[in-house]
Amino acid sequence: MSEKKKDQPERVREQPMTYDAYAQMPDDGNRYEIFDGVLELMSGPSIPHQVINTKLLLLITQSCDSDYIVLVAPLDVILSQTNVLQPDLIMVHRNRMDIITKRGIEGPPDLIVEVLSPSSHKRDKVRKMQIYARHDVPEYWVIDPAARTLEQYALADGRYTLGNVFEDDERIDSDKLPCVSFVINELFADELLRRLQ
Repeated sequence: MSEKKKDQPERVREQPMTYDAYAQMPDDGNRYEIFDGVLELMSGPSIPHQVINTKLLLLITQSCDSDYIVLVAPLDVILSQTNVLQPDLIMVHRNRMDIITKRGIEGPPDLIVEVLSPSSHKRDKVRKMQIYARHDVPEYWVIDPAARTLEQYALADGRYTLGNVFEDDERIDSDKLPCVSFVINELFADELLRRLQ
């Protein structure tokens, strides 16, 4: 039996899988995503991943809550019938709240953030990035806990370009999200993260 590569997702069901079929699946306690009609099992987030995502939620909510709805996984972002993903953090401007439904987010949020895990590099930086670009998500951030960086991608002509890589004491800013303002080190300042390194 060959060992599965760490970035290779576990395919759960042969394609095509649609959102409608996915929504009818019984809740088995697992989390799934649909990539171009392929249902894939997600691995559970690590403690450092959870700490960083919680800190990010706090930092963004403090400055953006009056303008944006800020939500975290698990939450379906339904980009099409065959692309349903669960990003770590999502921002939707309050003037676009109509895309937030009982089913999840139905359409492209204003910002999607993924926090890398050891097993998610290829998924987050290649596969998800391509799908988010194809469905017109205007800004995409990738947080790398190991490198202690935030990569900021902006959509232009249907593709993402790397606008900036924030690290150390640099203040994060965004032309598309003017309310965002925090120092990258604030994401990694938690005592628990230092203890787990």
